[in-house]
Amino acid sequence: MEVRKLENYLSDINESVDSVNYHHLRSYFAGLLEAGYQAASVNRSRSALRTFFNFLKREGLVSTNPVLEIRTLKKPHKLPVVVETEPLGRMLDASDVFSPGFEGLRDRLVMELLFGTGIRLSELIGIEIQDIDFYSAQVSILGKRSKQRLVPLTQQLLDLLGPYIKERDKCSPQHSFLILTDKGKPAYPTQIYRIVNHYLSLFSTHQKRSPHVLRHTFATAMLENGADLNAIKELLGHASLAATQVYTHNSVERLKKIYEQAHPRA
Repeated sequence: MEVRKLENYLSDINESVDSVNYHHLRSYFAGLLEAGYQAASVNRSRSALRTFFNFLKREGLVSTNPVLEIRTLKKPHKLPVVVETEPLGRMLDASDVFSPGFEGLRDRLVMELLFGTGIRLSELIGIEIQDIDFYSAQVSILGKRSKQRLVPLTQQLLDLLGPYIKERDKCSPQHSFLILTDKGKPAYPTQIYRIVNHYLSLFSTHQKRSPHVLRHTFATAMLENGADLNAIKELLGHASLAATQVYTHNSVERLKKIYEQAHPRA
């Protein structure tokens, strides 16, 4: 497919495959971009043509591989999806959103933990009762590569944990995990996805409504309210600051939107 497209292009400019050089290819790939191809698609085309010209070189049909002179395109960074914190906060505080009893308490705790701490889905379902330190208001999180970190708990979370654990122990006192299913078994990823998707759909129009959206929202909210980037890195459990810096781009884009909406000459 990629070879055929290149051959059609070369035919249009009266060139043949064995005469292709850097300038021909540069013009060809530029044409793909102008036609609406994304960077990832152009890079795949480059990879296919590199393999093709390697074959021609092995067969002695060309002396060099001109594709090697073409650099791969940088893919644009996708900004993390976040939800607005004000409607999220109103939903979490509403008295009629979560049902009474164990299920409602658990669902609210799941939402509060993900938004209030920024932990990952896998970290959430891995929390055990013994990991919670009520005296110090913190929870021990086992992150990627079995790296442990301490994450502070908000007063809202502490107020939720007491009643929830009481109800949880009635359902299944033998399990050590904090978050349980309705049947008293350890929580699983699909269940958490369903919980988050349901409650975010009550106020958010975003198509992406996953636990990671709440993690992104936590980090963005922290940054916009003056938190140090290194502190956010530690809270999120990132191995390097580079992973955390994506939220600075998110904040800048949000500020641009606010500027465009608010400034009379924007």
